[in-house]
Amino acid sequence: MKAQTKARFDADKARSHADPVWTKEIVPTLTEYIRIPNKSPHFDPKWRENGHMKRAVDLIAGWCKKRAVPGLAQEIVQIEGRTPVIFMEVPARGGVEDTVLLYGHLDKQPEMTGWRKGLGPWEPVMEGDRLYGRGGADDGYAAFASLTALEILAQQDTPHARAVVLIEACEESGSPDLPAYVDHLAKRLGKPSLVVCLDSGCGDYERLWNTTSLRGLLGGNLVVEILREGVHSGDASGIVADSFRILRTILSRLEDEKTGKILCEAVHVAVPEQRAEQARQTAKILAKNVYAKFPFVEGAKPMESDVTQMILNRTWRPVLTITGQEGMPDLVNAGNVLRPKTAVKVSLRLPPRLDGEKALKTVKALLEKDPPYGSRVRFADADATMGWDAPPIAPWLEESVARASEMHFGHPAASMGEGGTIPFMGMLGKKFPEAQFLITGVLGPESNAHGPNEFLHVPTGRRLTSCVAQVLADHALRS
Repeated sequence: MKAQTKARFDADKARSHADPVWTKEIVPTLTEYIRIPNKSPHFDPKWRENGHMKRAVDLIAGWCKKRAVPGLAQEIVQIEGRTPVIFMEVPARGGVEDTVLLYGHLDKQPEMTGWRKGLGPWEPVMEGDRLYGRGGADDGYAAFASLTALEILAQQDTPHARAVVLIEACEESGSPDLPAYVDHLAKRLGKPSLVVCLDSGCGDYERLWNTTSLRGLLGGNLVVEILREGVHSGDASGIVADSFRILRTILSRLEDEKTGKILCEAVHVAVPEQRAEQARQTAKILAKNVYAKFPFVEGAKPMESDVTQMILNRTWRPVLTITGQEGMPDLVNAGNVLRPKTAVKVSLRLPPRLDGEKALKTVKALLEKDPPYGSRVRFADADATMGWDAPPIAPWLEESVARASEMHFGHPAASMGEGGTIPFMGMLGKKFPEAQFLITGVLGPESNAHGPNEFLHVPTGRRLTSCVAQVLADHALRS
């Protein structure tokens, strides 16, 4: 419902508030947060005993609780056997009878190797505008930015809807606990007409980016066993098939190793023309920066030569990545042994709109059928998360995003799909089909979430905070 009073939102005052809060309060607290190795439960099964998740929750909740937001109510909610969530409510201002949901997460990816000298996952380092360390950009800043945006509105006495802020602690594990919390908190969540998610990416640091789609994810461990124990390769090779070759053969059922194209048609979808056009527009804006941001070794090049096709590959087509292995010794310890098994962790990005569970059944059957040489082949510990495609953007939100980008970044806004997965968005899209979505974030060029040298671009965080405040103000006045 439209606010009963005219919005009082001053963009200059918003930035004047956000900038010092980021400098004096958010960055120092994020620095503490980065030091906490609160890896997502998938990567730290003993997260309860280790206590890192609790430290991170307490740190963020403590900071948020002190914000100058009238009526702020906060609770750390924890269902038995599940990771906690931070749940916050801020009452509506100016007679707005509506709800907006702001989302983020605080769990982290594991360390990963390759951090350059002087940097590390749990050692925060500020270099110029970049705050290095694991989790600052993915997604520790989200709670701070959300509360600061609400604080800006309170400071200016600007009407806004009732705001619910939900910060979860298992997103990097696929959000397995989140459905239980959505049900548990259903009455308190209400029926949001706008969802703001601050866990996505940005094509550059020059504008506000709105994510229009997210890929799903299918993962599992492909295990090939041919022997009960390793044997001398000189004795067995030529008689016993190498488990790595068997595994490579099986993967070729799924992927064309020469092109990277996924051969299983059941995991493809038709790219909507609107999304194809967005990819063409994004290609014009970013040009070679679509691929130049990646740390290629000298002489290496992308899989495609056409930038638009690169974007569509990254956002609307299935792609296979092998993210881990088991059964192979380090090179220095690799003797002349025909190994008994080879196992790899399979990560298959799925297009938006594709049913993840159906895709999982199809892929599992494809990989496990007719094992070569009678070997034992298992696709184990497998699961799938469905992607998400945004509903048509409402005129008020399109205008608001455009205005916010010009006011706070000084450049036109842009939209594009993202190649990653945010399970909560697909969940909310089903539960609240009438809601509008602003999915955005600070993960821009070289920020390298999940990899080494992850950083948060602080100026983008500041500007994004003011943009969120402005969109919340515009939401209250939509017709």
